[in-house]
Amino acid sequence: MIKDNHADLITPEFWLIFFFLAGLTLLAVTGVLVVRQMYPNMFSEAFMGATVFKILSCLIFVLVFLAKNKVNKYVFIGDFFYIYFLNTAFEVYILLRTLRHKILR
Repeated sequence: MIKDNHADLITPEFWLIFFFLAGLTLLAVTGVLVVRQMYPNMFSEAFMGATVFKILSCLIFVLVFLAKNKVNKYVFIGDFFYIYFLNTAFEVYILLRTLRHKILR
């Protein structure tokens, strides 16, 4: 039997973190796109507001989660920021693609 030496690098709450950030990213992207449709000149303000909302929500999530659960804090923070940066990259990619598509029309 092969022993997995790196199993302790992923927190058991990985999917909770993933779905929280995915939902938050979906909410932010949807909000920014709705504002872009309604008020095209307010796009950058909406994007910055959604980003601030996302960062503050994530910080509150981390603080509450670490206060209420007994986990390895360093592994949890590492996993959290790994997923956070992937979701942020996805968010920026989608928004840039949407803007590029609008410019080409």
